[in-house]
Amino acid sequence: MLVKSIFFDLDHTLWDFEKNSELSFKKIFKEYGITINFNKFIKAYVPINFRYWKLYRNGEITKEYLRHNRLKEVFDVFNYEIDKLTIDKIAEDYINFLPENNKLMEGALEILDYLKPKYRLFIITNGFRDVQDKKLNNSSIKHYFEAIYDSESVGVKKPDSKIFMHALTDSGSKAEESLMVGDNYEADIMGAQKLNIKAIHFVAHGEEIYNKNQTIHKLIELKDFL
Repeated sequence: MLVKSIFFDLDHTLWDFEKNSELSFKKIFKEYGITINFNKFIKAYVPINFRYWKLYRNGEITKEYLRHNRLKEVFDVFNYEIDKLTIDKIAEDYINFLPENNKLMEGALEILDYLKPKYRLFIITNGFRDVQDKKLNNSSIKHYFEAIYDSESVGVKKPDSKIFMHALTDSGSKAEESLMVGDNYEADIMGAQKLNIKAIHFVAHGEEIYNKNQTIHKLIELKDFL
């Protein structure tokens, strides 16, 4: 595989979003005295959050709508009485608490240490600019990457070809010499392949497997390709 530049997704790929999200909600439950069963809350939140992020990625809702309504919908599932102002405050606290946690996906540091001397490394993320920057700093992995390309700064979200084209142009990388690694097939894999960027689908959360595409289940498996 001829590769000089590797573009990583961040959430669910290098940064363990699910573990860090749970830690944030545990703090919120304690501070707000929320009486919903925690495990049931998380089980309800994960698919709802995934659905809202897809809407946001497709440009159908705003950042503010996502942050408020994903929480409101979960509370509604449990018929939990809570006012709009409190939901907005919880949403703000969640965003503030989230990047304070620094759990990484298994093998993330090992593979980054392996790749850094051999390849140019970058991030392409649909996450919010300020939050993603804090995640990278607090998890001590920002120094591995030459540049971070986030959808807020570029103005479009994956899988829009424009964000990939911007990353290629800004980094001075060629599509045929680049690789995208991410967990979301639609946003990361299909988005990259539109520009003939090679892509490896990281399947670690029970995502659907697409047999026509290179797939790994652990980050360390990247060594088999690079």
